[in-house]
Amino acid sequence: MNEMAVLLKPVLATLLGGAVCGIVGVWVVLLNIPFVGVAMSHSAFAGAIFGLLVGVDPLIPALLFCVGASCLIGPIAERGDFEPGVALGVIFALMLGLAFLGVGLLKGPRTEALNFIWGNILLTSRRDLILLGVLLFILVGFLVVLNKEVKAVLFNREIARAVGVPERAIFFALVMLCGLVVSVNLDTIGGLLIFSLIVSPASAAYQITYRLKTMYLLSIGFAVGSCVAGLVLSWLFNLPTGAVIICIASLIFALALLFSPKRRVQRKLG
Repeated sequence: MNEMAVLLKPVLATLLGGAVCGIVGVWVVLLNIPFVGVAMSHSAFAGAIFGLLVGVDPLIPALLFCVGASCLIGPIAERGDFEPGVALGVIFALMLGLAFLGVGLLKGPRTEALNFIWGNILLTSRRDLILLGVLLFILVGFLVVLNKEVKAVLFNREIARAVGVPERAIFFALVMLCGLVVSVNLDTIGGLLIFSLIVSPASAAYQITYRLKTMYLLSIGFAVGSCVAGLVLSWLFNLPTGAVIICIASLIFALALLFSPKRRVQRKLG
């Protein structure tokens, strides 16, 4: 009974965390901006380190840094006249430098700072669960209210702009929500591994279906399945939970790529 009580919070975290990662992963894959996960994770990491330096709750500056980074993508891309992916690379480099500068300035043991890199889903708190639940509600509500607009932007930003969809606002809202997902999962999955959990399940789903709704469901299912399987295996064999989760997500992607119906169609057409 005690073991079940200990596992309850991590299990709920895997369900909620997998769901939110599965949703935003679809956006990242279809918009072809996989680097957003890396940039946002390092932004959250830099913010958390700043929180440790000034003695405030690391989650607050982590969220602020992510929101700030997402707001910089547009101006940097437009001023430099290049794609958002390049702007993400610039932000990633800046946040990486700030993060490790902050680590160097920390006094005493750096264990808490390093925990933000790897995360520990076994130490999920009640606050983590509440934040994940609220974030899932926000993501679902966003999709319900702006379903047509999001579909248009995911299909083609230029066409969406031409038909009157506020594609820039939608695009940056999607990036900002990705940043929030990364920040909230910083304690559970970790900043270094969350990128893979966002990209791999959605990429696997993309290999299997052409329908957006099915892709959402498959991506969520693959992400949740990876989290649950990783949690069980790490518990049974005393392995690092986050690393096992990512390995399983990568294995699912490899299998989806191997048996992809899209690849079979492409080979026939080729």
